[in-house]
Amino acid sequence: MSKRMPFIAGNWKMNKLRGEAANLVQAILPTVSQTDSSEVAVCPPFTSLGIVANLVKDTKLGLGAQNCHPEDSGAFTGETSPPMLKDIGCQYVIVGHSERRKYFNETEEFINNKILKLYEHDLKPILCVGETLEQRESGILKEVVETQVRGGLASVPEEKMRLTVIAYEPVWAIGTGKTATPQQAQEMHAFIRTILTDLYNMDLAQSVRIQYGGSVKPGNVKELMSQEDIDGALVGGASLKPDQFIPIIGFQS
Repeated sequence: MSKRMPFIAGNWKMNKLRGEAANLVQAILPTVSQTDSSEVAVCPPFTSLGIVANLVKDTKLGLGAQNCHPEDSGAFTGETSPPMLKDIGCQYVIVGHSERRKYFNETEEFINNKILKLYEHDLKPILCVGETLEQRESGILKEVVETQVRGGLASVPEEKMRLTVIAYEPVWAIGTGKTATPQQAQEMHAFIRTILTDLYNMDLAQSVRIQYGGSVKPGNVKELMSQEDIDGALVGGASLKPDQFIPIIGFQS
């Protein structure tokens, strides 16, 4: 495992009412408070950000949002801006998730605009990249991921890149129960680091945390995290259940 501080983030997606969100946070807080070897955050739906923000204030548990709009304000009905997320207490924002790319037709340029706007408000992006099963089987997985990395990070200066997290999530492993083997995941994480080296330099590339996402569970997190270039996990379904998320948080114990 690398010397970079591991980062475990729970992406709750469109799940949990406010009371359920509060119960989940209260269940995992004791474990997070005792965790010094990794950073932990949760990314609730927008409706639960306020109640979760109050619960995690002055704790070790970080708060992230699942999306944002790349403008500070304006006539964008139904959207939420980076300053709104900053105001409610967020530190992180997920951008480029495959579900946003697929269902909402988000382009590399649109995702990049979000990232650049997040920096203006001292918010840290979690940039999601990953190939579909068809793209993997067609042998173009690296080309797809490289396009997503370069597109998402266009015009990002080195000092801001150091605040950025990348999450490699093979689309075929999200919510399917299938997980990339540790070797498959490591290969892609190492490849992403070579892209960062080309875009910036070796020192920067070695400092950026790259999470793995895609059916992460208590039973596979240790082996995944033992890989040299895997620095954490972006956890979906397992982050909704304390009995699954707590062992992932404490994977090093």
